[in-house]
Amino acid sequence: MPLEYRALSLWLDDLVASGTDDLVPRPSLVVDVDADVCVVGAGFTGLWTAYSLLRAVPGIRVVVLEAQIAGFGASGRNGGWCSALFPASAAALARRHGRPAALAMRQAMNTTVAEVGRTLAAEGIDARFRQGGTVVLARTPVQLQRARAAVVADAEFGGADALDLLDADQAMARVGASRVLGATWTPHCARVHPGRLVRGLARAVERRGGTIYERTPAVRIDRRPSAGSGPRVVTPTSTVRARYVVRATEAWTSALPGARRLVAPVYSLMIATEPLPAWFWAHAGLGAGETFADHRHLIIYGQRTADDRLAFGGRGAPYHLGSRIRSGFDRNEGVFAALRDTLIDLFPSLRGAAFTHAWGGPLAVPRDWHAGVGIDRDSGLAWAGGYVGDGVGASNLAGRTLADLVLGLDTELTRLPWVGHLSPRWEPEPLRWLGVNAGLRAMQAADAEERLTGRPSLAARAFAPLLGR
Repeated sequence: MPLEYRALSLWLDDLVASGTDDLVPRPSLVVDVDADVCVVGAGFTGLWTAYSLLRAVPGIRVVVLEAQIAGFGASGRNGGWCSALFPASAAALARRHGRPAALAMRQAMNTTVAEVGRTLAAEGIDARFRQGGTVVLARTPVQLQRARAAVVADAEFGGADALDLLDADQAMARVGASRVLGATWTPHCARVHPGRLVRGLARAVERRGGTIYERTPAVRIDRRPSAGSGPRVVTPTSTVRARYVVRATEAWTSALPGARRLVAPVYSLMIATEPLPAWFWAHAGLGAGETFADHRHLIIYGQRTADDRLAFGGRGAPYHLGSRIRSGFDRNEGVFAALRDTLIDLFPSLRGAAFTHAWGGPLAVPRDWHAGVGIDRDSGLAWAGGYVGDGVGASNLAGRTLADLVLGLDTELTRLPWVGHLSPRWEPEPLRWLGVNAGLRAMQAADAEERLTGRPSLAARAFAPLLGR
């Protein structure tokens, strides 16, 4: 079984190879139990929620249920960007919630990056955390226009994200990629090893008195039937009765009864190189722990790992009819080949280097590209998610916010605009399949259109309102 789990990503494989974690599952839950709070899902959201509750109220009975092992989902497979990114832009947040609320959300996200670093240090979790910011390269004149527009947009919100425009030399000093014309840079991102983070966080939850049951899937979550009882989580072998149940299932939310249309599970895939020699890094840079991308429309993301690999990912895999999630969807050789070609185009001296890992997994996309956190006190159910791939940092903020909500506190966190936000449901099939994949193809077409015309894409402009921008 450990070999099965280590194959899910570079990060989990490294845990076993380094002797850091054998990934052997914790015991399953086979008897009925009572708890103050039952958390469904042992990814970042669920574990940060459990940790925050236990830190705030020592002795509180917190039970975490996980269908596989802690970090099995996106938390153990992502690109390792602990960023301040939020799927809805500041402008979109301001249109929906008002400018002060949008600024409060941006400030909370930005401070979350350093908060994660402080907590990891306090708990002795060596997640290779290094806050070097994010460089988003501009490699065509059209991309440079977008970089400039992004800085102007940030300035309109008082420079909330401290976004700087770099010229070509400044950008190359950070990321020695090909054909660089400039870049944007924000300090609000840290490179992390997500496997070390999620597995270390699980152990921190246990140290503080929480109980994690692995290989214990939630078959259903029952609302509180009456004022004198609590909600329940039913598993194949047991039932957990609690005062509150927190749903922290992200892409797997769509597999729960009645929740198929809450999010669309969309796959993101990654590759990683062998450890690269010093001569490569002398030109490629990334020496301060920067994460990197560029201003194309079809998302790419990368980092230099602590052991000097390039870990690189992007979109391109299709959405599967009926919100299906299958292990076979984790691999798409066409997308892996495109990622290798893209990375070699960015760093031509990679040609001939070995690519040692390729993996993928689903992330959750809400219909309006707006993450949400909330609680329904009548039913006893709480939830968070819909990060659209930006959940490493946002999940920490969500966990702290959920803890305050469960405890009935009125804080700055519980007044943030994503609290109580409910995204509309996705359309029924086959409309959902048509819409999601049309958006994916539109972004691919937009990049091709710009290469041909040298002008901003009309297709991208048409789809921008649908992508939270």
